Amino acid sequence: MKAQLNQKAPLLSVSDWVQGEPVNFDQLTGRVVLVAVFQVNCPGCFLYSLPQAVDLHRKYSDQGLTVLGVATAFEDFDKNNLHNLIRLAEHGEVVGETLHYLNRQGQLTEGRLPYRIPFPLAMDRLNKRQAEVSAEIIAAFIKHRVPGFDQQPKPDRQKIHQQVRDYFQSLDYHAETFERFELKGTPSHILVDKKGILRDCAFGAYPELETRIVGLLRE
Repeated sequence: MKAQLNQKAPLLSVSDWVQGEPVNFDQLTGRVVLVAVFQVNCPGCFLYSLPQAVDLHRKYSDQGLTVLGVATAFEDFDKNNLHNLIRLAEHGEVVGETLHYLNRQGQLTEGRLPYRIPFPLAMDRLNKRQAEVSAEIIAAFIKHRVPGFDQQPKPDRQKIHQQVRDYFQSLDYHAETFERFELKGTPSHILVDKKGILRDCAFGAYPELETRIVGLLRE
């Protein structure tokens, strides 16, 4: 089941909960739910999304907000994995580009985050790719990420189609929650209201997120 805005949110698909008790949207009726979707090897996730999620958790968890963190992987599978998520949860350790970038920015303390992530953390369910990617999957990917594709000249459409096919073939795994919500990258934010309805799926910085959450809490 693919996610659709203003419809019942499909359940998160995770392989492991590394912090907090297992929970999902069907157990959180009556609460607004924010899911911060990130990759361990994603500097932007740690510069903007996760600190914002921590702040929102502290401000609004007592007012009806549940924040969850889901680590996913669509690249760099040697770094974006369960082992490094556990290191993050237990010790605040970061790796790869996240480690290098935050070090340069002076945002680490002895190589670790200066804060603890206080909400539940889970690993997206990763499945090994077994077969050729279908034309339907490629078409759906293009539809959601290439505006005006059908109006482009045929040679350009063929080139894009091949680039997308090559991209999928380069992946060792596919992540179920990432694909179920048709996310475009990380950081991403999934926002579900008190009735379990999907109200937003947003990619990148989300400066108006707090305003959206306050509005949903008041509904």
